[in-house]
Amino acid sequence: MTRRLSLAHLTAIDLPPPDLIRAAADAGFDDVGLRLIRVTETSPGYPLMDDPAMMCATRGALRETGIGAHDIEFVKIEPDTDIAALDRFLDAGAELGAKEVITAPYDADLSRLADRLAELEERAVGRGLGVVLEFFPWTVVPSLEAAIKVVTAAGPKIGILPDSLHFDRSDSQLETLAALQPERLRFAHLCDAPVHPPYSTEDLLFAGRAERLPPGEGGINLTAFLDAMPPDLPLAVEVPMTQRASERGPASVIADVMTGTRRLLGLS
Repeated sequence: MTRRLSLAHLTAIDLPPPDLIRAAADAGFDDVGLRLIRVTETSPGYPLMDDPAMMCATRGALRETGIGAHDIEFVKIEPDTDIAALDRFLDAGAELGAKEVITAPYDADLSRLADRLAELEERAVGRGLGVVLEFFPWTVVPSLEAAIKVVTAAGPKIGILPDSLHFDRSDSQLETLAALQPERLRFAHLCDAPVHPPYSTEDLLFAGRAERLPPGEGGINLTAFLDAMPPDLPLAVEVPMTQRASERGPASVIADVMTGTRRLLGLS
């Protein structure tokens, strides 16, 4: 059984979208995820909704390579987030042919967070986009079980995005992952990392944003993680390796990531 493999933008975040797309195609990926909204002051975003020339170049790279735009990211839902102001971001996702919008939970009022997710999903669905909530162990939604409570309150169509790193470093349970309904589980993030609990918030952020490992180079039980999900579930490989990228370049990182992924999946 086959599954689609996507290259998450964070793996090579310094590459603008057209370059990322071509590098992903060269490495054998089927899709890419594109970061249109900047997440931190030290990590770039590429606001294609505000850059017609870059949008044109990105669409050209997608046509040229046959690569798909799987998802756009990511929306930090904070107490003052104006969902209506994201319409142009959603329009850009629709123009790219993306399937999903990744969101992140940064509002401690979980009822309001759920309401904002529902509002975003209502705006996204008319553009052919789904909405998924990614959980992070340093946020107000630190685990899969916590994410289920929020999306259940938000509505039946909001998905959950499990990332193997965040799953491993939280209290998330494999049994819960295996029981997720298909409408909640539409793709997953894959990476590896050292396993050395307990983790400080600084440890969590550093691995999450700067240094992970290709599948098979760390200690996460990726086989158990994958076995808890459908065998054809799309995977977005998200492996930032800042030091390796600075020493050898992003193309080398992308190649290493694909090699590890294919080996893990028994494709090479």
